[in-house]
Amino acid sequence: MDSAEYEGKIASRFAAFDQDGSGYIDREDFSGAAAALLAEFGTTARSDKGQALYSGAEAFWQGMAGIADVDGDQRVSRQEFVTGAVKRLRDNPERFAEIARPFLSAAIAVAGGAGAASGDGRTVTPAAAERALRVLGVEPEAAARVARELDADGDGRIGEAEVLKGFAAYYVTPEP
Repeated sequence: MDSAEYEGKIASRFAAFDQDGSGYIDREDFSGAAAALLAEFGTTARSDKGQALYSGAEAFWQGMAGIADVDGDQRVSRQEFVTGAVKRLRDNPERFAEIARPFLSAAIAVAGGAGAASGDGRTVTPAAAERALRVLGVEPEAAARVARELDADGDGRIGEAEVLKGFAAYYVTPEP
């Protein structure tokens, strides 16, 4: 994949973060994503899991702003997002996954423990992963496919390592 194709792919990922469609990624997009996940899985914001998700969302926002908000206006434009991903993360996609880890780990705890008698909060079923992806704005067909692919070993459980690897691949690496 050449540089222009890669930049085009990364630009298309911008919309997933711009939850409110404002044309910028900002703190409210991250807190909005946390609120949507909590509502979907029936978890209160004041619970330990809810607080962890909001804290993870804030840490994720701070990490992204640190990488991409070059003008310091507390919002990331589409161009800043593309430039940040291409210049700073292309050769180190794991860095982006590490920035997202607190949020993703808390999301797994919310989706993996909510309403499932066997939910352990450290893994999530493909069905719960699909629900979470849809809530975060992924098209239903793509959400179903991604959830199946994340369960690479077919055991019906998706752990943090699988989520982080898939997240990094989707948002940063040249692969589709």
